[in-house]
Amino acid sequence: MTAQRRILVTSALPYANGPIHIGHLVEYLQTDIWVRFQKMRGHSCIYVCADDAHGTPIMLSAEKQGIEPQQLIDQMWDKHVADFREFFVDFDHYYTTHSDENRELASLIYKRLNEGGHITRRTIEQAYDEDKGMFLPDRFIRGTCPVCKLPDQYGDSCDNGHTYSPLELIDPVSVVSGKAPVRRESEHYFFKLGDFANMLQKWTSGDNLQDQTRNKLAEWFEQGLRDWDISRDAPYWGFEIPDAPGKYFYVWLDAPIGYMASFKHYCAEAGLDFDEYWGENSTAELYHFIGKDIVYFHTLFWPAMLHGAGFRTPTAVWAHGFLTVDGTKMSKGKGTFIMARTYLDHLDPEYLRYYYAAKLTSAVDDIDLNLEDFIQRVKSDLVGKFVNIASRCAGFITKRFDSKLADELPEQALYKEFVDAAEPIAAHWEAREYSKAVRAIMALADKANAYIDDKKPWALAKDEATLAEVQPICTQGLNMYRALVTYLKPVLPRTAAASEEFLNEAQPLTWDTPQQPLLGHTINKFKPLLQRIDPKDVQSMVDETKPADEAPAPTGPLADDPISPEIVFDEFAKVDLRAARITEAAHVDGAKKLLRLTLDLGGETRNVFAGIKSAYPDPSVLQGRLVVMVANLKPRKMRFGVSEGMVLAAGPGGKDIFLLSPDDGAVPGMRIS
Repeated sequence: MTAQRRILVTSALPYANGPIHIGHLVEYLQTDIWVRFQKMRGHSCIYVCADDAHGTPIMLSAEKQGIEPQQLIDQMWDKHVADFREFFVDFDHYYTTHSDENRELASLIYKRLNEGGHITRRTIEQAYDEDKGMFLPDRFIRGTCPVCKLPDQYGDSCDNGHTYSPLELIDPVSVVSGKAPVRRESEHYFFKLGDFANMLQKWTSGDNLQDQTRNKLAEWFEQGLRDWDISRDAPYWGFEIPDAPGKYFYVWLDAPIGYMASFKHYCAEAGLDFDEYWGENSTAELYHFIGKDIVYFHTLFWPAMLHGAGFRTPTAVWAHGFLTVDGTKMSKGKGTFIMARTYLDHLDPEYLRYYYAAKLTSAVDDIDLNLEDFIQRVKSDLVGKFVNIASRCAGFITKRFDSKLADELPEQALYKEFVDAAEPIAAHWEAREYSKAVRAIMALADKANAYIDDKKPWALAKDEATLAEVQPICTQGLNMYRALVTYLKPVLPRTAAASEEFLNEAQPLTWDTPQQPLLGHTINKFKPLLQRIDPKDVQSMVDETKPADEAPAPTGPLADDPISPEIVFDEFAKVDLRAARITEAAHVDGAKKLLRLTLDLGGETRNVFAGIKSAYPDPSVLQGRLVVMVANLKPRKMRFGVSEGMVLAAGPGGKDIFLLSPDDGAVPGMRIS
């Protein structure tokens, strides 16, 4: 056993303006698994979190519902806590940023930064909604992108990735009132991030960040660190800045301080010393699990604020990617924007915990929930391999041997393989290489099942002459299962608890438990632990997620190929169709359907993968041909490379696929309308 560590862990704070969905759960399940593992190893590991309860969206949402913001955040807190609890996310403390502790800490940090000369003021010009009497956050203004002229875009960036000031939008409109905002000046408070450039470059160069994050930060350092606007004007739901009437802390200033506030409240309940974890000279470990979309705040502003205010900086900040479902972005129209509560109404939460664990790595990569693979993996791994070991062995022990295990293991060398696997598997959990841990555990499950298949206890039990051999065989099997459930306990806490019950364990399983096998021990009756997923339950979940459709069920071709969800003309107008000339067409090694097309857009070359190989087995016939392409489609990373657009084709499929061509006289780059 290694020396006990003191560890404090947080997940990013869910916003108190909406329910938890399965995309959010990637983070909380990833964190919970890691924390549970640390506790099994005997370490002091505290997991705190809180609702992010401030900001304009909450204020406006409450107003729309005719309730006070406090009532809204209280209602959402209850829902978040219930969802987390039923997914077995075991926080040591779950709090809110709208707390006395957070107000005091935010004011203290601001005071220290101000006294250190790291706060400055200046007058800025902003968009102001005269109807609502309020300055508008970037996301509450929509208009036409000043760069690419894409309509109906947010006030800070467009769908094509261009960034700009809200005041640069063409024909801006307030999302709140629907009226055009006016320009108005206001004095704002800024945190001088550039004061900490040297400190941040040193801090980010260590082992506290993933390579992808460090590379992104290098770009930001190269651009130069800008002052950060930390104030907002009334009306605003949040904490008022000390000695600045009508000015409020921007939600992103007090949100991460919410980690400290939640822990401080926990300290008061648990009798811990706050400074031992957050003090400048703390020797405890501090880890933040976050999504890749908030890396900027957690790796630049947050450590700089802490350092400038005399607090310790994080040991590490670990980011994860987003969740896609069936290979695409979560979609309400497709029924894949699934709320945690909807999932819980239809499926076992441990299935999702296991599936995410089987996909997660230490990298900042997106993971995909493929619903068909999800069903099959639960069937093959959890039911067919894992709990199958216990169900194949336990019945013989309880029915034929008075529930008592044998006094010795018949295959001690084989069992030693399971015990020796503990440290390599632990190294995977520690390093957040969850998929590697799961693969290693399932490889052991295969060995256990192979052993049982080879010994065939069911056949031996039929003959009184060989019946005695069954007890040690099944004792071997149950001890191998016991090792597996130990290694999977961070992922499957309920199944582990049920296994502890039927194995009649004297105390909960710890990481070292398998070192001493259960021998000469009386077990309890085995009860089914996990069942296969009924595909109908998955379909019901998807159907419930889809928007209600009052239209009659389609018949004919539409029954098999239904029309996609309805869009408005403004959405369709975003598609930018251009003429392009195929300068090169070639087969793609390893691809059955794809051709690689090099397209000339008139001064710009694009690489596009097209699934037209069946219609054009000789790709050379396409060279020189004009086609129509979607020029503003976001590049997509594929197994064979990056596809930078899409060519349009028609036809029923197979050999009958026909590339669309522009009118005669078109030239590469010409817009097609």
